[in-house]
Amino acid sequence: MANILVVGPHPDDQELGMGATIARLAAEGHNILLLDMTNGEPTPFGDPETRGKEADAAAEILGVRRKLLGLPNRSVQHTLEARHAVAGVIREFRADIVFTPFFEDAHPDHRAVTRIVEDARFDAKLTKIDLPGDPIYPRWLFYYYATHLRWVANPNFLIDVSGYEQVKHDSIVAYHTQFVMPEKNRQVVEWVASALRYFGSRIGTAAAEPFFTKEPIGLDGLRGLTL
Repeated sequence: MANILVVGPHPDDQELGMGATIARLAAEGHNILLLDMTNGEPTPFGDPETRGKEADAAAEILGVRRKLLGLPNRSVQHTLEARHAVAGVIREFRADIVFTPFFEDAHPDHRAVTRIVEDARFDAKLTKIDLPGDPIYPRWLFYYYATHLRWVANPNFLIDVSGYEQVKHDSIVAYHTQFVMPEKNRQVVEWVASALRYFGSRIGTAAAEPFFTKEPIGLDGLRGLTL
């Protein structure tokens, strides 16, 4: 089983982008940690305490743990300090696989977080550096889609998440202040459900979530292909 670190700029990004995959991987026995870079506040209906409780509830629904790094929302910067903070989490968690948002995005926090994570993966392997734990280089860095651009994702692999659609839905609406109270955000929940069905149709399954990788994935055969 793998140690899988899923990084989100704000609580709810992981659930929106790959909540069903997280639930599936957790059910398969993988050790998963959600790392929230910020607390996501302020928002119109939320506050730090409420958002924290919602994030904890969502993690419980998915069957995983989460950790708050505590960078400032709306002003995340790609700094050496931020890189080393994430590298320290990678080392302490002994991450084999890291997921981070896709690198093209309208939200400055998302773009900054992805750069931080990409560099932290490298920093985590360095020796003679003031970081906790032993050096480690996560074998895989994958990108999920939680973008603020109005575009169609360009994934190069999809994960079959059939049977985990409701778990993803429940983890999203656990953020009551974000997707239930604001009327204009309720449609996001349906968009997400539609995307699950659409990407599933691309690989002949009921539901799927899209991902991107800059490094080629190796197959040891054709048994895992869904088509």
